[in-house]
Amino acid sequence: MKAAFISDIHGNVFALEAVLDDIAKKQIDQIFLLGDLCFRGPNPKQALDLIRSLNANVIKGNADEWVVRGIHKGEVPDEVLDVMRKEREWTVAHLDAMDIDYLQNLPETLHLDLNGTDILAFHATPNSLFDIIRPDTDDFHLEKGLMAGNDAHLFIYGHIHLPYIRFLNGKAVLNIGSVGLPFDGQAKASYGIVAAENGNVQVSIERVNYDIEKTVQQYLESDYPNNAMVDVVRNGRL
Repeated sequence: MKAAFISDIHGNVFALEAVLDDIAKKQIDQIFLLGDLCFRGPNPKQALDLIRSLNANVIKGNADEWVVRGIHKGEVPDEVLDVMRKEREWTVAHLDAMDIDYLQNLPETLHLDLNGTDILAFHATPNSLFDIIRPDTDDFHLEKGLMAGNDAHLFIYGHIHLPYIRFLNGKAVLNIGSVGLPFDGQAKASYGIVAAENGNVQVSIERVNYDIEKTVQQYLESDYPNNAMVDVVRNGRL
């Protein structure tokens, strides 16, 4: 049994299409999406329609919450609050009421058994859409933030756009990075694969090339209200 976990598409439909093509080639059995589906990219409607067509398990991210109810002061640095609110207004204008309702009603966690491997998946932490657990977080705070009170074998999340794998106390943590907006300096879509068979588990991070300039052109042609996103896409970092 092989499952793909993807997250943080952020309206980058060309990156999403490339990842889905890669998943098809690898003969994946199931796909799970861990939030941040359409905000901050040039193709919010197209990306969301493609996601909904997959008939996959989907949970909510902080960016999906922002699309639904707006961005509150203190949730992002003050210096970017105004432009991100403009981006959110632009995104909402390109969606319809059914899209907003879909995002609003997404669950926030996913607990599953993958052929005997107990997995807890979430966007940022099991208890928050917004908290940040980075790859260099010490063991104590990593366990407290992601694993405390849960008996899962594998903990999977997105949110930080920095893919990594860590092992702690006989358990594993997998951050699957971002499909649409990687922040680790590698301008390639990122996602994770978990293969479980006969009690054995293999976890991997996959990086996929896509046509970045097509996404850049979409930003420019769509009158997107934040030109800085072009540099983020091209350079793979904020």
